[in-house]
Amino acid sequence: MNKTLCLSLCLLAGAATLSAQQRSAVDQVNPIIGTNKMGHVFPGACVPHGIVALSPDTDTIPHNIDGVYQPRAYEYCAGYQHKDSTIVGFSHTHFSGTGHSDLGDILIMPTTGALKLNPGTATDPDAGYRSRFSHDTEIATPGYYEVMLDDYGVKAQLTATERTGVHRYTYPADADTSRIILDMNHAIYNYDGKVLWASVQVVNDSTLVGYRITNGWARANYTYFAMKFSKPFNNYGYIDHKKPKYMGHLAKFKPNRNFPDIQGRQIVCYFDFDLGNDPTLDIKVGLSAVSTEGAMKNLEAEAGNKTFEQIAAEARAKWAKELNVIEAEGSDDQLAMLYTSLYHTLINPSVYMDVDGQYRGLDQNIHKAEGFTNYTIFSLWDTYRALMPLYNIINRERNTDMVESMLKHYEQSIHHALPVWSHMGNENFCMIGYHAVPVLADAITKGIKVDKPLALEAMVSSSTIPYYGNLKEYMELGYVPFDKNPTGASNTLEYAFDDWTIYNTAKNMGKTEIADTYKKRALNYRNTFDKNLGLARARYSDGTWKKDFHPLGTHGEGFLEGNSWNYSFYVPQDVEGLKAYMGGDKRFIQKLDSLFTMYLPDEFFAETEDVTREGILGNYVHGNEVSQHIPYLYAWTSEPWKTQYWVREIMNKMYQNNIDGLCGNDDCGQMSAWYIFTAMGFYPVAPGTDQYVIGAPYLPYMKVNLGDGKSLTIRADKVSDKNRYVQSVTLNGEPIKTAYLTHNQIMGGGELNFVMGPKPNKKRTFTPEQRPYSLTQGE
Repeated sequence: MNKTLCLSLCLLAGAATLSAQQRSAVDQVNPIIGTNKMGHVFPGACVPHGIVALSPDTDTIPHNIDGVYQPRAYEYCAGYQHKDSTIVGFSHTHFSGTGHSDLGDILIMPTTGALKLNPGTATDPDAGYRSRFSHDTEIATPGYYEVMLDDYGVKAQLTATERTGVHRYTYPADADTSRIILDMNHAIYNYDGKVLWASVQVVNDSTLVGYRITNGWARANYTYFAMKFSKPFNNYGYIDHKKPKYMGHLAKFKPNRNFPDIQGRQIVCYFDFDLGNDPTLDIKVGLSAVSTEGAMKNLEAEAGNKTFEQIAAEARAKWAKELNVIEAEGSDDQLAMLYTSLYHTLINPSVYMDVDGQYRGLDQNIHKAEGFTNYTIFSLWDTYRALMPLYNIINRERNTDMVESMLKHYEQSIHHALPVWSHMGNENFCMIGYHAVPVLADAITKGIKVDKPLALEAMVSSSTIPYYGNLKEYMELGYVPFDKNPTGASNTLEYAFDDWTIYNTAKNMGKTEIADTYKKRALNYRNTFDKNLGLARARYSDGTWKKDFHPLGTHGEGFLEGNSWNYSFYVPQDVEGLKAYMGGDKRFIQKLDSLFTMYLPDEFFAETEDVTREGILGNYVHGNEVSQHIPYLYAWTSEPWKTQYWVREIMNKMYQNNIDGLCGNDDCGQMSAWYIFTAMGFYPVAPGTDQYVIGAPYLPYMKVNLGDGKSLTIRADKVSDKNRYVQSVTLNGEPIKTAYLTHNQIMGGGELNFVMGPKPNKKRTFTPEQRPYSLTQGE
């Protein structure tokens, strides 16, 4: 991270001379972590779970040109790359850490001088309205972003509310022209035709309303806006880069200049200001998926007559409240990583409704949320593993609303399905499995208020859609055949876990028939295992194994974003059964050891966009979520202390306080949630159980606010890279003799104490009864 930026962050917080332990949680956050290479996070302004994520975009690489994919577009999933030297502008919506993208709605750029209505290029910035910038002038803290746009001498400052982006631009006093560019064509993962239609209406000399409809990852994304300037503009106009072939009688108005009704497919607008003696211009932009009226209501309710300073202070206070759920001690770098991880877990999912409760549903109709807050951006293939379980501890009220949002999605779905990967009132069906199912199961198991009959109905329905992911063949054969689906082996393994969560939920609800059906389905993972190899393997419809099988290969082997070695350990519902299929305890340990120590040649991940050498430990790929439970599997073996060794190796190697500090996509907070759980010393290997498998804490002290006046203090005196091994564990003075903690033990609060040492305590092993849950005992 740039040293000047580090200093700026501290100075903004007024904390440059304070120790890490003395600074508040919000001052520990470094939003620049992960803004290069794989992290795909944005450094701009937002508040916890707000739909507005107002941030700079540093380039405009299209997703495709004439249908041909452009690989560099992948770098810009969040719109920003720290290595870039120009800023195109500031758009209002961004994903946090995803491996595919969309959004970048409603881009604003302040300019001076000659009028330019295209963005230019990184190699020729003078050809467009973009500007050079230096990281030396960049300040990024939770809820606030600042930078100097060097080509124009304009100081840009950004802050936000849940539904409103707030800009402040300070122009040079001697600027010949003070201008705002409003680019309605700009988008992340843009391409010719992504914007279906855009509209800007000039209500008066300081107010705009409008909308645009895009066809991207979200097939029909409606973004309405209301925009208020603090000072009037005196001239305006636009260009449509997709010149219409027919304008009807509109042509008689000469609409391209000072005409209040601006519409088109690729419109870029400009607004000129005479700022007089005060070179500062404030802009408030309210967003809505419902209407321009809703956008204006959101703006007035959240930003109204408040000053930029008031809104920035409120944004900071919101972050401070959410981040203070954890109190911790550690080095500067450790605390920066901890609180930045917590910050990342609080960005998505995002509020997706107006202040009056109206929202656009999956059916594209307008609904009203009664008694709950509607959320969107559910990256469930990633987040069911740790992010959503983390909310069951630290954010239960929000998680209740998120679960309700998923059930509303089910009720509005023409497929009668829970979300798979959904955003902005659309289902994009990214990745595999039906992983809203374990989210519901985990919430039910952990006491979140859920309509259980409706939840079970939705879980069963989502798992029986014959045309989704070859479920027809899966239900007939007990696996997804490779000749029907190129990722059939991984589909089977993920379906089997999801099915186990349905079994467990039905069993606990007394629904015996459903439970019996899904218990059998939960064991379908066996149908992917070649017992001669002790590894999962793709097979054909006739039952034969895929030929020319390479267990290190990612592509063409039957797996999605992972190879056989990593996917073979994906049986969190039945680890004892998995051990048996791999040859028993000793052989299972040998395979785990090999995974972490063998060498994976570059050729086996060279074509995988979201995996680099930085995210690999041996053949263990931490940068893809399917593997992240694996270090904890030693808890089911005779050598559980090996978990304690490997989790610290992963923490040290894969999470670092710099711009390349994340070893893979943060994926809407999943990577970061893994870090937080692991720092606490336990992890939810099988969401849907009430158990968290014990690893080893990373910091000497953490205190977690559980709500209702309770907290859990986690102590690990003398813990370090050397003293990484757990000698004993007590909870409120009572020894913990199991390899796991229960949800009730954690939520009961008190003090969890780890005695640490430099060598493994090899007497601290567990009987089968003391080990975590397993569907079978290996029979």
